Amino acid sequence: MSKGIWIAVLAVGGAIAAGGELRAQGAAKSTWDGVYTAAQAERGQAAYTQNCASCHGPELAGAGEAKPLAGPEFLANWNGLPMGDLYDRIRTTMPMDRPGALSGEDYADTLAYMLKFNGFPAGGTELDKRSEVLAGIRIDTQKPTGAAVATGAGKP
Repeated sequence: MSKGIWIAVLAVGGAIAAGGELRAQGAAKSTWDGVYTAAQAERGQAAYTQNCASCHGPELAGAGEAKPLAGPEFLANWNGLPMGDLYDRIRTTMPMDRPGALSGEDYADTLAYMLKFNGFPAGGTELDKRSEVLAGIRIDTQKPTGAAVATGAGKP
């Protein structure tokens, strides 16, 4: 092969390798990847108690029109969907008497508490308050093989 063809082959190979590396770095996370911190979930519990518990209950089980935020029904409804969708639903519709009234941080903290309550593990980075970032986190109800196990699942 001529020198020009080798350069072209190497350039194409390098572009393919770089593209694969970029895809790997941008791979979607899941709820099993420790996408919130324990401290954030603690703040979220306080925000939940103040703004959500009167309708959804202290055990996040829901009542009447207030849907459950924990357990099989909740998880089945959100399984496989992006975290950003759940965050946007909460942010734009809750609290029912004053949608959008909380700060982005309060909504993210409350969502972190919901994740903790549903048994998903905490990690070293706080859950983001931007739905476009949360769109890269998939809600997975089934724990993948080798995933961390949350302690105190289902209880604050």
